[in-house]
Amino acid sequence: MSFPKGFLWGGAVAANQCEGAYLEDGKGLSVPDMLLGGDMHTPRTFLPKLDDTAFYPSHEAVDFYHHYEEDIALFAEMGWNVFRLSINWGRIFPNGDDEEPNEKGLEFYDRVFDACKKYNMEPLVTLCHYEMPWNLVVKYNGFSDRRVIDFYIKYATTCFERYKGKVKYWLTFNEINIPCMMEGGMSNLYGLGIMDPEDVNSSQRIPFSKLKSNTQRTYEALHNEFVASALAVMKGHEINPEFKIGNMICHKTVYPYSPNPLDVMKCLEEDNHMNNLCGDVQVRGEYPFWAKRYFKEKGVDTSFITEEDLEILKKGTVDMYTCSYYQTTCVTVDDSVEKVPGNMSQGVKNPYLKASDWGWQIDPVGLRYTLNYLANRYPHTPIMIVENGIGAYDKVEEDGSIHDPYRIEYFKAHIQALKEACEDGVPLMGYTSWGPIDLVSAGTGQYAKRYGFIYVDRHDDGTGDFSRKKKDSFYWYQKVCKSNGEVLD
Repeated sequence: MSFPKGFLWGGAVAANQCEGAYLEDGKGLSVPDMLLGGDMHTPRTFLPKLDDTAFYPSHEAVDFYHHYEEDIALFAEMGWNVFRLSINWGRIFPNGDDEEPNEKGLEFYDRVFDACKKYNMEPLVTLCHYEMPWNLVVKYNGFSDRRVIDFYIKYATTCFERYKGKVKYWLTFNEINIPCMMEGGMSNLYGLGIMDPEDVNSSQRIPFSKLKSNTQRTYEALHNEFVASALAVMKGHEINPEFKIGNMICHKTVYPYSPNPLDVMKCLEEDNHMNNLCGDVQVRGEYPFWAKRYFKEKGVDTSFITEEDLEILKKGTVDMYTCSYYQTTCVTVDDSVEKVPGNMSQGVKNPYLKASDWGWQIDPVGLRYTLNYLANRYPHTPIMIVENGIGAYDKVEEDGSIHDPYRIEYFKAHIQALKEACEDGVPLMGYTSWGPIDLVSAGTGQYAKRYGFIYVDRHDDGTGDFSRKKKDSFYWYQKVCKSNGEVLD
């Protein structure tokens, strides 16, 4: 078994979780700039007005903004040929609705992409990775207002035109399906930029779990994102027909907890609602046949979906299907069964699986299953895993070394599953590990939840000098990338 020639190996980050420099060189406030930190047991807190006495993890993050040359050189040392990153919308259009883009923001990404080119590394760029300009939330309530579609297309067009000779691979929205996975304020704010007016104008700190939501508004905003994505795909192909533009799904793979037909049926419904609604719209160009009943049972009036919109969705289908994969969970109608946490969601505990320090179940076989499932659902569509990783506590030894055999074990098993999927015939084009350098966790706002092959001296109390250190896993992943996945020991 082997990976195809030209397979893309690398890692993935998000601007809001790594860049820092949150108001430098003309950047405007983005949604993550308004969020405080939390931990495994304490939800992140939203604060509508900046508080000079509070610690906002994304304001400095791991300072990629000033370390990008060093970091990209380290990525190249690992043997990467692709680097997934996001452009922070607020660096390009500080308020989201500005007439003209911010030139200094554009120049920053010029430098980043030039550094990638220096090392023969393809950028894979996410246009919107939970980084909506804060002004669009306050003034328009995010994608619940159709005017924001136009602002997004203006932003996307600016990026396509500016970087058409430097970037080939693009993703429109990160984890566009999270509002379907958890219909709450956190997913609405991160994914859609929408908030209840009472929360926007609050003077109090509000835990993520307490942010209010509205189902009708959620699905209207999600539909507007579908339209924005399709229009962006069409515009991108017009600007450069060589562009490869994909979607990005937070794939939550689920199994029935038992052979009980009710568990099996509920598992099918959850898979459809959480994963396939968004995947079908973006890959197939239409809402799936069961969506009409789904919306009816949710109490959603779908009159906001126009015939013109449906034509746009048909024309603006993506070139590739990309997704995150971290874990699997089970589904049952039995409410008494133990639950476990996960990426933006919860699920039923699988007794056959181990879990990470944060309780996320580890299932490399599930990755092979997921890839085969996707290849069957979307035949002839290239697939890429653009997030996969394990958050863990790391210890720096007295000599500065960092031994992380648990991370190596995790990645070895998952990359072996990728190899099996390729042998199965899955059209897998690449793999980017999540958080190859330590960064701020989106879910908890922690630094302590470390994903990287590269350690960053930055901590949850705001201390640290941002220095970088290679972990044992750095040298292991280097062998994997440079051997095209042949060396896994």
